[in-house]
Amino acid sequence: MTSTIPNLPSKYDPFTTEAKWQSYWEEKQTFKADPNHPGEPYCIMIPPPNVTGSLHMGHAFNNSLIDTLIRYHRMKGYNTLYLPGTDHASIAVHSVIERQLKEEGKTRFDLGRDKFLERAWEWKEQSSGTITGQLRRLGISADWTRERFTLDEGLANAVIEAFVRLYEDGLIYRGQYMVNWCPASESAVSDVEVENKEVNGNLWHFRYPLTEGNGYVEVATTRPETMLGDTAVAVNPNDERYKKLIGKTVTLPIMNREIPIVADEFVDPEFGTGCVKVTPAHDPNDFQMGQRHQLPMINILNKNGSLNENAGMFEGQDRFVARKNVVKQLEKEGFLVKIEDYKHSVPYSDRGKVPIEPLLSTQWFVKIRPLADKALNCLDNEDNPGFVPERWMKVYRDWLVKLEDWCISRQLWWGHQIPAWYAVSETDGEITDNTPFVVAKTEAEAVKKATEKFGKDVKLQQEPDVLDTWFSSGLWPFSTLGWPQETADLATYFPTNTLSTGFDIIFFWVARMTMMAGYFMNKMPFKTVYIHGLILDENGKKMSKTAGNGIDPLLLINKYGTDAVRYTLIKEVIGAGQDIRLEYDREKDESASVEASRNFTNKIWNASRFVMMNLEGKTPQALGKPDSEKLELCDKWILSRFHKTVKQTSDYLESYGLGEAAREQYEFIWGDFCDWYIELVKPRLQGENAESKLVAQQTLAYVLEGILKLLHPFMPHITEEIWHTLTQTGEEDCLAVQSYPQLETGLINDELETEFELIFGTIRTLRNLRADADIKPKVKVTAILQSESAKERDILTKGEDYLKDLVKIETLKITENLPEDLGQTIAGVIGTIQALIPLAGVVDIASLQQRTEKKLAKVEKEIESISKRLSNKNFVDKADPEVVQAARDSLAEAEKQGSILRERLQQLQSNS
Repeated sequence: MTSTIPNLPSKYDPFTTEAKWQSYWEEKQTFKADPNHPGEPYCIMIPPPNVTGSLHMGHAFNNSLIDTLIRYHRMKGYNTLYLPGTDHASIAVHSVIERQLKEEGKTRFDLGRDKFLERAWEWKEQSSGTITGQLRRLGISADWTRERFTLDEGLANAVIEAFVRLYEDGLIYRGQYMVNWCPASESAVSDVEVENKEVNGNLWHFRYPLTEGNGYVEVATTRPETMLGDTAVAVNPNDERYKKLIGKTVTLPIMNREIPIVADEFVDPEFGTGCVKVTPAHDPNDFQMGQRHQLPMINILNKNGSLNENAGMFEGQDRFVARKNVVKQLEKEGFLVKIEDYKHSVPYSDRGKVPIEPLLSTQWFVKIRPLADKALNCLDNEDNPGFVPERWMKVYRDWLVKLEDWCISRQLWWGHQIPAWYAVSETDGEITDNTPFVVAKTEAEAVKKATEKFGKDVKLQQEPDVLDTWFSSGLWPFSTLGWPQETADLATYFPTNTLSTGFDIIFFWVARMTMMAGYFMNKMPFKTVYIHGLILDENGKKMSKTAGNGIDPLLLINKYGTDAVRYTLIKEVIGAGQDIRLEYDREKDESASVEASRNFTNKIWNASRFVMMNLEGKTPQALGKPDSEKLELCDKWILSRFHKTVKQTSDYLESYGLGEAAREQYEFIWGDFCDWYIELVKPRLQGENAESKLVAQQTLAYVLEGILKLLHPFMPHITEEIWHTLTQTGEEDCLAVQSYPQLETGLINDELETEFELIFGTIRTLRNLRADADIKPKVKVTAILQSESAKERDILTKGEDYLKDLVKIETLKITENLPEDLGQTIAGVIGTIQALIPLAGVVDIASLQQRTEKKLAKVEKEIESISKRLSNKNFVDKADPEVVQAARDSLAEAEKQGSILRERLQQLQSNS
């Protein structure tokens, strides 16, 4: 796979490299887990993306974070498993097939359930590879041999087992309750499938006349059509305006139905008129009031969103058509008071893309309190699971406390069909709200149970509804490991270590998993929940399909390479759980931040090429570790910096500081190793001292291999490629399974690092002075370094050779006091050290002064122009704030340059 002679191409090609190693890892099954493997288990389950989906930035971000953790722990000697898989996405797939059928002029009922499911499976087989193929492009080190799908046989069996057990334990029941109903898909939907949107609507005010006398009460609503199902009007019991009306009745307009006025503390006397209409069958709060006051529940809606026979003259009308007609009728009858513009939040079905209807419906439910209370007990008494950041623990806890029974049935065909069979022979061949049923794992078992209960002539029909997708994904951490069988995987890898996910599904998925695992496994499914933030667009806004501001990660991968995208997403994280903003130019489809990471890969590549060109064909193993007794000053410094970076990176990764770890490595690799150490050892590599050269080669090889191991979890492809070339290792082994660098704390020398900071600061200052004086690169100079501190002078003396080599100094004077006659010099300051370069004989002073004056004049002209622009009130008041701020920033920069040039000119003039 790689040449036996260390030789990297002159230019790094991420696309060829990444494809090569992705194929290698999968073909060799490098990441196949083995429960018998030594080492402490470390397992992360991929949050299963929808089988309908494609890679979006959230997938790329989360899987980059997970893969970094997995690769790090694998190299640390853990027995790792990163288990991939996809979710069957009931509503999404169902919607796709129904949309296809609609284009053909058909419905699912024309096909029948079996044919519909055949078509759904065909579509799944065609599309399911899209998202997994894209995840492979990310280079994640998943065990693809264990890939799972929430409808595969093993997981289907787990779902049936869980349902039957919960039912037999009295925790699943069938009953009537308020649900979110999507008229477009004609199915109940979970809270997570509802998106609240701010809309500009109306608030309609109506009069409901008192049944006795001439008075009335005024109510307001955003859904006028629901008044047809009103069964009461409610007021606050402490509202003095209405106390005398409590217990009286009003006549419901249009319907002419007498309904009571009830007192309920839920009513806010400060909101609206202080009177609210109560429609128990069409509002969750009204449903609760209806139960408290034993009110009738009148459903006025059909499942498709049209009005039913309970709506009187409006029967058959679409709900929004009926809304207009109800208002017209109320106005005609004199009950309409006013219509106000009203901005409010409306819940929409995420899949159906229409407003949902709260609807009283017979569904299957899970009694949530026993499950939630067990999860609460683990949290309160065992701090399990832990949350990073910790603040999300309270959010999770509050939600567990407030949980109500969970509606788990969906009126769909794609999904896990509920394992309940109705004895339809008991209700004239129809499934009704009162049809008796049996719950069983198989149809044969159901027949046996039903025969014993209803006789041999019983006729059964399976529940047509399927389970909420969250029911099966709630079992994900243990069903994927073989539960309910007692497998080696389950015994080894459960509970898992970390769940990495966004905060937006703490309620809907994280809690589902903790409740299910607590009940079936008697322990929490993961030790830590790592909540990452969101990726914001270039304007700092949340990416969404609705806003159309998403950024396609594949586009960035195709432009800059996978490693660059992965590294950017991780490096931008500042603090666990914080949102990150991704720079992006939509006109050019370019990202400055990803380009910077691509430049980092090029820097690593070129530095590695240089190192290998100077190792004379030897590998780090052949060269051996440098002898501590023969190390020179800069060797000791780079080894100290390397081992400190090893420690800090490990500390960050252990505490989920992934962004901090990436930035720490960036500073060390680009700054310390590439910009400084390589420059410091170049003279030794080209010199005649064989022993010094060998130590330099050993140190370069040792640190470079260590860098590749450090960086591998973040940038797996380029590091794998360079490591193979550096170590001359063929296909028999790979970097991904090598040991993480061993920390040698004895080599960390804080004092030496501080000394080198002073040396490097001095080098930078002297280089800047050379540039300011336009001294030609090959011209050697005299430099004077003055400090009253003996310690500083000692440090500078230690670094004398480095100062001379890197600044091109012929003569270096390190002194306590400056000579009296310095002549013409250019000077700078580093802390308490003065740095001077005499200019006589090095540059043409007069020419330098002229150039400086010319630069200053140009800058002063720019300052005048920008100042004049900013003093124009029309510009400041009318231009975009960003444009005005850019002008202010430009002015500040120009003034800074002017100050520097004036100081430099004064220095030149004072020496003339």
